[in-house]
Amino acid sequence: MDHRELISSIPPEGKESLQRRSNTAGLRHLAVYSAVLAGTSMCIALKVPFWPVFVLPQGVLLVFLFTLSHECTHKTPFRSGWLNDVVGHLVAIPIALPFTWFRYFHLAHHKWTNHPEKDPELAGKPRPDNWPALLVYLSGWPYWTGMAKNLIQNVFGQIDAPYLPASQHHAMRTEARLLLAIYTFACVSLFYTPLLFWVWFCPVLIGQPFLRLYLLAEHGLCPSVANMLENSRTTFTNRVVRFLAWNMPYHAEHHAFPNVPFHQLPALHDWTRSHLKSTSDGYSEFTADYLNSLQR
Repeated sequence: MDHRELISSIPPEGKESLQRRSNTAGLRHLAVYSAVLAGTSMCIALKVPFWPVFVLPQGVLLVFLFTLSHECTHKTPFRSGWLNDVVGHLVAIPIALPFTWFRYFHLAHHKWTNHPEKDPELAGKPRPDNWPALLVYLSGWPYWTGMAKNLIQNVFGQIDAPYLPASQHHAMRTEARLLLAIYTFACVSLFYTPLLFWVWFCPVLIGQPFLRLYLLAEHGLCPSVANMLENSRTTFTNRVVRFLAWNMPYHAEHHAFPNVPFHQLPALHDWTRSHLKSTSDGYSEFTADYLNSLQR
């Protein structure tokens, strides 16, 4: 059974329940996430005893805002459409991921998941297939340089990817110019205070490898086929990681039925569990399998 047959087999009332979005669930999750992030930020800013130990969790919390941005592209974290857009644009700032551009990039990824040529996440390039390539990937260097190039191109209107609609080019230019202005101001502020370096710049650099490894598990070692239950991986993990990633470790479920909001993915998993083709019992297991694949 592929993902289309599976979704078709769910009764209409079941589908309706699974797709029910909630401002309450989304805002509650966001409030807890924000409180933890505010706590680590304050510990660094106030230089409490042993404050450097908070830099790593700060970085992990910041870079995993990517998963919230990702959810907002689908307009699923919150019932109100405007709230999804506002939050998506706000979390774009710390992770340098322009939200309007990313929405269409990500929709193309869903359309062509794991296609070696058409999936923009691959852009015709294989995932790391040797140790040096893996280390470069985990460093985040391709992400930061890619986003810098993307911002500059968007600022000057050099927007030519086929999945980016012409009707959104103006919005993408405006978005890129605003982000570039914010980053310029942030860099200038470093001449007066190192606060942003320790609360933002340094943490996102340190945290990036954790996000890269997490993202690698979503489709790495999965076949290039049309079945979303096979070309995407569900990783069984603990509540902390599921909270951090807005339940996106249920990734095959998400690709099979993207309209399902994060808080309903565990319920969708009950329908998909026996049909999943690509799974891992934790990120340690996936990492070990990936490293073994490099040796082969």
